[in-house]
Amino acid sequence: MPVVVIATMKAKPESVDAVRNACQAAIESVHDEPGCDLYALHEADGTFVFVEQWADADALQKHSTAPAVATLFGTVGELLDGAPDIKMLQPVVAGDPAKGRLRP
Repeated sequence: MPVVVIATMKAKPESVDAVRNACQAAIESVHDEPGCDLYALHEADGTFVFVEQWADADALQKHSTAPAVATLFGTVGELLDGAPDIKMLQPVVAGDPAKGRLRP
């Protein structure tokens, strides 16, 4: 069963560009990870949100220890205003199945 992750990070005001650059640098490597169905970055007012979908819990577990993740968090750690908020979610399909869930 796919696992959806919403990962939110708030950059310190003086670090928004550096956090954006670090997030963008991680994306290509993460897209190449097995089981990555979606890894999309969004931004508003210095808050960065990754919307992710992983094929299953095993793929997500492997992602959590992948070099790209270690590099990303090693780079942005001191640049963030607080700890990242990471939520792992299971899809709850309702309504039109084509519109009620993320698709790989």
